Amino acid sequence: MRLPAHLGLLALVAPSVYAASWGFTDATVSVSSKSATSRVKESLKENAPLSTPITLGDSDSLKLLLTTQEDRSAKRPHQAFLLLKDSATGLDVSYPFSVKNDGKSKVELSKKDIPTQFLGTSEPVDAEIVIGSFGASDAYRNLAFQLSINSDASAPAASDAVERYGKQPRINHIFKTDPKSPPQIITLIFLLSTLVTIPVLAGMWMYFDVNLNHLSVALKAAPVPHIVFVSSVIGLEGIFFMYYTSWTLFQMLPPSLIVGAVAFLSGSRALSEVQERRLAGLR
Repeated sequence: MRLPAHLGLLALVAPSVYAASWGFTDATVSVSSKSATSRVKESLKENAPLSTPITLGDSDSLKLLLTTQEDRSAKRPHQAFLLLKDSATGLDVSYPFSVKNDGKSKVELSKKDIPTQFLGTSEPVDAEIVIGSFGASDAYRNLAFQLSINSDASAPAASDAVERYGKQPRINHIFKTDPKSPPQIITLIFLLSTLVTIPVLAGMWMYFDVNLNHLSVALKAAPVPHIVFVSSVIGLEGIFFMYYTSWTLFQMLPPSLIVGAVAFLSGSRALSEVQERRLAGLR
């Protein structure tokens, strides 16, 4: 019997509309024990999970071997991992396969590799195989088997006090108080000590026969350097006072650098004028 022309054309086109997909072949899951008293080995097929759960004890190790395929050809995917999922809580954890270029993949795990959240469940957890990569091929994800995690009676029970993401108790931070100026009594003591030196300085000037008549000569010879130098010294004292009372260090540094530079330049010119009078024999 011959098919109609349009049905024959549809039969030729239909396979092309199905996109390639990822999968696996030659898959086996085995559980071995250090004591070698129990050993389980099962074959796995795509989209056909095992009917009975696989048991994993404290001293057991699970090994899963398979060959990844893309459109029934062995190939290395971008991602391949075994996903354990607790259907009751929705928690899951993944274990990546070590995959070779020919698609041969392997993953091994023991009880110590499983989070404590899975150890307290009484029901088996789902073990899914996930394979995917870049490109147009559909990823594979399906249940492979169920894993029952047993605990020895002598083993300590897993603690339920596991830190989880969520709302935590409020933390009140106590910061160090800002530094404060010394007590006023200490400030007054140092202020009085400074003021006492002023009459002492004036007395020393008189003792060494200071010539106040040269004040007019100095101001006449170099009025700007002398006035600016004295003003800059007074300005520095004002800056230190502001720093002591209210300014911060970064507020004090810029003006002090500027005033210090002015004092250095004007002081150099003022001392030059004094030296010229000394060399001329005027005291």
